Amino acid sequence: MLDGLSLLQSIAVIGPIISIGSAALAGWIWPAGRNALADTPLWLQFIAFLLLDDLVQYWWHRSAHTFKAMWPLHRVHHAAPYMGIKIWLRNSLFYYLLMPNLWLSGALIFVGFGKVYVAYHLLKIVVTAAAHSELRWDSFLYRHAWLHPLAWVIERTISTPATHFAHHALHDNDGIGHYKGNFSNLLFLWDVLFGTAVITRRYPPAFGLEEDYEHGTEKWYVQWLYPIFRTSRGKQPAQVNLNDKEIQHEPRAAQ
Repeated sequence: MLDGLSLLQSIAVIGPIISIGSAALAGWIWPAGRNALADTPLWLQFIAFLLLDDLVQYWWHRSAHTFKAMWPLHRVHHAAPYMGIKIWLRNSLFYYLLMPNLWLSGALIFVGFGKVYVAYHLLKIVVTAAAHSELRWDSFLYRHAWLHPLAWVIERTISTPATHFAHHALHDNDGIGHYKGNFSNLLFLWDVLFGTAVITRRYPPAFGLEEDYEHGTEKWYVQWLYPIFRTSRGKQPAQVNLNDKEIQHEPRAAQ
């Protein structure tokens, strides 16, 4: 349900609200600004999106894992006990509505960067969707020694399944999981530059949130519409069955 709702909200809610809202806001701030910068060189327009969209999203995502007040807006993306392209757009309504890079992208389109945005956004869709994909396309690069130099460049440039799966791992104490880093979306270079990158070329054995295994899965409408709805789940740890083995997880700190 959450996977489907997230896809629907991206298409029918977030897109229209932010595209119309950002244009209206930009027009109010700079009435003569519509298409005023359309003659900017294309390569500069592309860099503008990398900085004002992708880099800003890196810091927004990182903040969601750093500040306790923001984490409930983003936890739905990590609550899925599986990885795959289905969870690519899975996030709460207000996480997206407040995402600053979406509003900044709308402003760039307003001033005349719309054509470049089409190409940029298509590239970002392909990379971020593939980074969530269960196809694990990067494993081919790791299996063949002669491709390792190419793999070294790719995994430090863009997000890959290995680096992004690590961010969704159930644990971060197994030498693979790293949910306190690997925040990048299009360019993994941001994690490399800001010291939050971990590259293992391995994939976590399990995904999700330890707190859900301890306390039970959070209600779907709380995850989707927080803070309109607040949690009412119990606080007592409960034993769970994972991979046919009954285990007790240690509490996981809120990110």
